[in-house]
Amino acid sequence: MKLGATIATLAILITAPVGAWGDPPPSPARPAGEGVQPTIAIIIDDMGANAVEGKRLIQLEQPLTLAFLPYRRYTTELATSAHRHRKEVMLHAPMDNTRHLSLGAGGLTTTMDRATLTTTLRKALRAIPHVKGVNNHMGSLLTQMPEPMAWIMEELEHYPLYFVDSRTIATTVAGQVAEEKQVPTLTRDVFLDHEQTEDYVHQQFRQLIRKARENGTAIAIGHPHTVTVDYLEKALPELDEQGIAVATVSAVWAMRNGHQRMFAEGEKREISPAMARNAED
Repeated sequence: MKLGATIATLAILITAPVGAWGDPPPSPARPAGEGVQPTIAIIIDDMGANAVEGKRLIQLEQPLTLAFLPYRRYTTELATSAHRHRKEVMLHAPMDNTRHLSLGAGGLTTTMDRATLTTTLRKALRAIPHVKGVNNHMGSLLTQMPEPMAWIMEELEHYPLYFVDSRTIATTVAGQVAEEKQVPTLTRDVFLDHEQTEDYVHQQFRQLIRKARENGTAIAIGHPHTVTVDYLEKALPELDEQGIAVATVSAVWAMRNGHQRMFAEGEKREISPAMARNAED
């Protein structure tokens, strides 16, 4: 099967401000060779609170990855619709940050013991229909702490689910711990909309394309801001002419790992009944 067809089959699937946190190290991607299309994945964070922009994103033809905050007003409705429209669904897990900003419902904090943190994470996962992976919402404090990140990865390994390090701080250990726990993991390359202007989003989108051309794949994170959605509506349909493919997070992971399956045949990524019962404990 040709790569384009592979991406089209897999495609149901992927950046905080570069100036504040610095560019991440180069992604462990495979350079685009002859006959291999540079591929981007775009994650849209903070889904679930804005129904209007959420629905616009779901209606886009391209296989975006949508990361939902737990327990928000429109999370269940939009996640269900996203799955029907061949978008990949993630949990956008709120985590403690260095500025001590409020996390909202489902937040994972540095004061939680292992049992409390695991139960909170498990309940949040149950609140997101069709969840396939997790990335961090904020988290500049918690993602620097190896022990609670190990608890998180050990929980994700059970389902199994993948983890994307949003890299909200340069000293994050989240991706490293995920690798140690053998959880499929990726790291964002670009934040699209730290500044909510069309010029800024365009600049960041071009950086995303450059990285994909250099490395074979690249991952961006944006948000359901009107300026971002407006830009994606215009820019994404033009990518075919530029020789750029759009894929889900799962598809990008497979490309970077030699088209390996992310999970073994027969493994389930839905939360099992036993786990659901445990979450009520």
